[in-house]
Amino acid sequence: MAPEGVSVHAARVLLVDGQMFANPPHSDDATELLAALPVRAIVFAYTTSSYLLGSEGEQALKVRLEKRSNGIPVLLPCVAAVAAFRALGVRRIALIHPPWFSDDVNQLGIAYFRTHGFEVAYASQVHPPRKFTEVHPGELYEWTRKQVPAGAEAVFFGGNGLRAIGVISALEEDLGRPVLTANQVAFWYALHQAGVGAPVNGYGRVFRKLSPEGR
Repeated sequence: MAPEGVSVHAARVLLVDGQMFANPPHSDDATELLAALPVRAIVFAYTTSSYLLGSEGEQALKVRLEKRSNGIPVLLPCVAAVAAFRALGVRRIALIHPPWFSDDVNQLGIAYFRTHGFEVAYASQVHPPRKFTEVHPGELYEWTRKQVPAGAEAVFFGGNGLRAIGVISALEEDLGRPVLTANQVAFWYALHQAGVGAPVNGYGRVFRKLSPEGR
């Protein structure tokens, strides 16, 4: 997705004893490592953190991480999704979650977007349930085509570990509505924060919106 002149760097966050990725110190340390590079935006690529923390909690996380980022903005995928839906003029949404998400996390996802004023027309994990592993994009394509109701104005694939980038264009063409993924929409938001106006083609309607304000 990266246009010419844009580079992407990554730092892994260590998961210890079942702690949430957002908990210190590992996410803070990863932020500091990335901030040592000449980057212009940092994405904390963990959808579930927003679901678990809620709006106030994710804002507190952002503030905490930005204390280690040397002023570089830290962005979260769900915040980006909310901005994208608003830029696209979307109100009724469908949520597709990975098969390793629990029912409780699925419900928290519904609550998160409802809190931001969206109507959730559909929300479910991909079935059958399984542990964290790769799900083939073709499976996501077929599941989404069959499950998403006609009344949903857009689709969001939550879960940054879900391989959904490759199905965006095909699903948008088949469904006739915007399709967002956690990684794609976070990248769109990061490009805006970094002041990059170069076009990105083939990865969704959202990139036709030059900014989260819808311009």
